[in-house]
Amino acid sequence: MTDIDDQPRRGGVAPLGRAISQFLATSGLGAKMRDLKVHEAWRDALGPELAPRATSVDFRRGELIVEVDSAAHKHELVSFTGEQYRQEANRRIGDNRIRRVRFKLRT
Repeated sequence: MTDIDDQPRRGGVAPLGRAISQFLATSGLGAKMRDLKVHEAWRDALGPELAPRATSVDFRRGELIVEVDSAAHKHELVSFTGEQYRQEANRRIGDNRIRRVRFKLRT
């Protein structure tokens, strides 16, 4: 006898949790939701005053892309404080998901 929760019949009803998990996996939304944690952690690591001037815009394969307002601000992040913010964001996430941060000027 097959448990209904293990193997839904074709055209049958699947448990809602499994249906949502399958949808998130096949649609790519699950990965985007995981990436949302990265963007939130980056914003929180910078704090309310700095975060609007160094906005994360993309995250792929461990690299966080951050747009900054000025060349001076970019230089400061690249040369001095960017690594500290990366480490703090990873601490907030709970793993080393952000392996590299690339800063670029906002256009």
